[in-house]
Order: sequence, then structure tokens, then C-alpha cells
Amino acid sequence: MGLLSLAIWTPIAFGAVLLALGRDDQARSVRWLALVGAVVSFLVTIPLYTRFDTSTAAMQFVEKAPWIDRFAVNYHLGLDGISFWFVLLTAFISLVVVISAWEVITERVNQYMGAFLILSGLMIGVFCALDGILFYVFFEATLIPMYLIIGIWGGPNKIYAAFKFFLYTLLGSLLMLIALVFLYTKSGGSFDIAVWQKLPLGASAQTLLFFAFFAAFAVKVPMWPVHTWLPDVHVEAPTGGSAVLAAIMLKLGAYGFLRFSMPIAPDAAREWAWLMIALSLIAVIYVGLVAMVQQDMKKLVAYSSVAHMGFVTLGFFIFNDLGVAGGIVQMIAHGFVSGAMFLCIGVLYDRVHSREIASYGGVVNTMPNFTAFALLFSMANCGLPATAGFVGEWMVILGAVKANFWLGLGAATALIFGAAYTLWMFKRVYLGPVANDHVRELTDINPREFLMLGMLAVAVLVMGVYPKPFTDVMNVSVAEFLKHVAASKL
Repeated sequence: MGLLSLAIWTPIAFGAVLLALGRDDQARSVRWLALVGAVVSFLVTIPLYTRFDTSTAAMQFVEKAPWIDRFAVNYHLGLDGISFWFVLLTAFISLVVVISAWEVITERVNQYMGAFLILSGLMIGVFCALDGILFYVFFEATLIPMYLIIGIWGGPNKIYAAFKFFLYTLLGSLLMLIALVFLYTKSGGSFDIAVWQKLPLGASAQTLLFFAFFAAFAVKVPMWPVHTWLPDVHVEAPTGGSAVLAAIMLKLGAYGFLRFSMPIAPDAAREWAWLMIALSLIAVIYVGLVAMVQQDMKKLVAYSSVAHMGFVTLGFFIFNDLGVAGGIVQMIAHGFVSGAMFLCIGVLYDRVHSREIASYGGVVNTMPNFTAFALLFSMANCGLPATAGFVGEWMVILGAVKANFWLGLGAATALIFGAAYTLWMFKRVYLGPVANDHVRELTDINPREFLMLGMLAVAVLVMGVYPKPFTDVMNVSVAEFLKHVAASKL
């Protein structure tokens, strides 16, 4: 079995075993087995880093085997500099989420842990798939465990949120399926994504394909104005669900733009770039303003995610190296920072059972260690230099200025809004005198929570202080990608 198959199927195998274990009186054993599964799943991705060749844009660790011969569907996997970091990020965040749920989840522990590990393997599959149907299967299959995680372990309106999440993303994906069938027919019977990227296509076909893929990926990102499902889902999802949703699942849509929309329909992508840039700027500026008036911490961070993902799509559609590489770096950084922000909210919610900002005040007096972590992650969310949040945003702004000064200026306003709503929340929740008895009775984070937040803090600082290893991996692939999308198919 190849390394990519190991990365995909190891967490799925552990997840399946956990589902079979059953009873809550085995919860302690279940938790340890889930931790072993998450650690092993992360460790099997390490050789990908040590063996990855950064000098080539070609797919590496390629595995190909017939799957459904009659329709030329293959089990075809590979990794390049664009998809590389998302595999490691998924395995890393899954490990953090398993640790975060250790004492929090007390009912159906095996199902909760099993669902997360299976979800982890499916998401890695999305980033590795080189066959259109295999990609679609992994892409859609991720909905099932996340739907269950929201619907079973979510808040009071969990069923409504789970349905909304499922329907929005499923409806968007139906048009993508039609596009895949069209490309299969047009290519003479191939589901190979690399073949599709070289396929000559007319202007009308490219436009239809571009918007079919747009329906699937824009909802998943989510871009304005199809972002409305995200705040509701974040509010109702359990802490681990929110962390994985923000850290990984939103990246599936943005990754789809790089793998499908832009290389398969490059002329349409350039023609409609103005629309993508406009929607991205609205997300960055308008949604940033919406975040400022939120009273619920989870909603505030959810809107913050929409604004930050606007940076990603903006970077992609300005078609230069700084913009595209910055967008990818921003996705990785957002994975660390947004995951950490949601886990911090979860730490407070587990103690006070409220997400309302007004329920807190002066937390630093009772939880100084926790506040130190929260401050670091808040600064990263603001895009402070030397944190992960700075690198991608700065690259995208430079890329935008390179394309058009006013575009860069518009994007730069996001830093102001991001700093405003993040620091305002931090001030009201953590600073000042102790606000009430609930805050007075708070206890600081325990070793498990320290480990969970410490892992993310190290990632945020390493990426912020020394981002070179992150960008070195993707440079050649991004250059090749831009060369491909610059060539007209007409």
C-alpha cells in the first residue's frame, strides 16, 4: 500500500473499529484507541514531507489502479506542491480535535471519535484524488460524518443546522456532477483530471463548466452571498465540529477552484475573474463589518472565517504568483488559527455554558495561562507579523497591489476590520475586572487543554516566524499552475 493510501485509510480503519466497539462503559478504552489512531494517522504523513521533491511540479507518490473498468474510473492518487500541506494539516488538526474531545464528549464516545477519524481520511482523499469520480466520492462522503457530528452532538437547533449544511453543499455539488459527466463525454471516456486540464474547450463550454464548478466550490468556501449556512452551522456544531469545519472543510472548496475551475476552464476563469474578485472583496469588507456587531463568539469567528476565505479567493483570481501562493498559505494559516479560535471558545463554553460575549469579562484574572493562548491566537487572527495569520494576508495584499493598487487597498482594509472585531471581542471577554460569579469561579486550563492549545500555538508561531518551508514546497507547482492557466484554450 502506498503512502497516500496509508494516509487516507489508516484513520478510516481506526474510525471503523471505534464504531464497532459500542458501549459508553468502554469510553476510556475508546478514547485511548482514538488517540492512537490519530497519532498513527499523523505519523504516516511524515514520510510525505521527508520524501517530497520540491524541485518538480509533477505529481508525486502516485498510485493508480482500476476501480470501475466499464467507465474508466480509477483509484488514482497523487500529491503536488498545491495539495501537499493540506494532507499534513488535516492529519494534524484531527489529532488536536481528538485531544480536545477527551473529557468533553461523554455520550456515544466511540461514534464521535470514529466519525472524526473517518472524516479525516475522507478529507485527505479529496486532496489526493486525481480521478474525477474518486474526487467526487470523497468530496460528497465528507458530508455524512459531519452531518452526523452536527446532528447528534450539536446544540438545541442541531437538526436545523445539520439539514441546512447538508442541503446547501449537496445542491451545489449536483451541478459539479453534471460537469464531470460532460468532461467524461468530451474527453472520449476519461475521468483523469490531468486529461481534462489539457482538453480543448470552446468559450461557451468553459463558461458553463466554470459556473457549474462555482456552484459546488463557492458554497463550500463559502463565498458571499452563499455563506449564510456557515454561521448557523458553527453555532450549533460541537467544538470539534466547528474546528474541523473551519480548519479543513472550508478548504475543500477553495482547493476545488485550483484543481478544476481554473485549469480546466482558464479562459472563463480569466473572463469572470472580475466577478470572483468583487465577491471576494465583499466578503472581506462587508462580512468583516458584519462580524463586528456579533454578540455570539462563535458567530463572530464564523463571519471572520468567511472574511478570511475571501482573501483566499481574491488571491487566486488575481492570477499572479504572490496572489495564488498567498491564497494557499492563507488557507493553511487559517486552518491553524480558526481551529484554535473555536477550541478557545469551546474551553470557555465547557465551563460557563454560554457563548455570549456579555457573559464574560475579566477572564484573565482567573485563567491567565488560557488568556495567554487566546491573546496569541487573537493576534494571529488580526494578521500580526510573526504569526501565521500575517504571512498569507501580506502575500495576497502584495499580489493585489501588483495587479491593481486600488484592489490591494481594498484588501488591506480587511486587516483593520479583522483587528477591530477580534480585539473588541478579546477586550470584552478577557480584560477588565471580573464581570460576574461565573467568571470568578473559573479554573485555568488543565494539562490536556494546555497540550491542545500548545500544539496549535507552536504551529502558529513557526509558520509566522519561518514560513519558508511552507512556500518552498508550493513554489514550483504554483509557477506551473500559472503557466497553464495563462495559456488560452480557444
